[in-house]
Amino acid sequence: MESNWASDNLQVIRTLMERSSLYRRALAPVMIFAGCVGTIAGTIGLQGIDSASGFVRLWILAGLIAAAGVFVLIRRQALKDVEPVWSSPTRRVVQAIIPPLFVGLVAAVPFLASEVRYPELALALIPAWFALYGCALCAAGAFMPRGIKIFGWFFILAGSALFIAGLTRTAALPTLPQAHGIMGVAFGLIHLLYGGYLYVTEPKRKNAV
Repeated sequence: MESNWASDNLQVIRTLMERSSLYRRALAPVMIFAGCVGTIAGTIGLQGIDSASGFVRLWILAGLIAAAGVFVLIRRQALKDVEPVWSSPTRRVVQAIIPPLFVGLVAAVPFLASEVRYPELALALIPAWFALYGCALCAAGAFMPRGIKIFGWFFILAGSALFIAGLTRTAALPTLPQAHGIMGVAFGLIHLLYGGYLYVTEPKRKNAV
């Protein structure tokens, strides 16, 4: 029984190593797409979404759109490389990132109502979302280039810093326009910059092989 379990795990690890090139090739367009979604969402938010529930709805919708787009991009890359999309290793990656993302979604549910008792607390979701998203990236980083873990740690540290600032300053919660700006920069501009960096360095990586 244990020998079969070890053999299965070894096969999964071997397949993950073989498929790491697929994840690398898909990562740049994934980051560019996610960055575009984040930038558009931030722009929309700055144009007049002035309620806490609207803030939460906008960014949950942006997250769902980004997730759907990421799946389409990875599927297209897999089909292009004639590789299975929903293999056992892929399921492991998905299982690794779902828990922190699920917690972030559940934490936002109470603020989806049009009227909540303490709407300003919805803005406290920002550091939580940052940290949980960073945890998801670090979990995925076990099967991807090292850079994705560094990127994940950036969000973990940024979320932790915002959380500490909220505890030590009485007026640390941002206004709604500031909140949309923070989210737009983090999930928009920074993702675009990282995606651009991946595109620029990809030829060097190929030449180094």
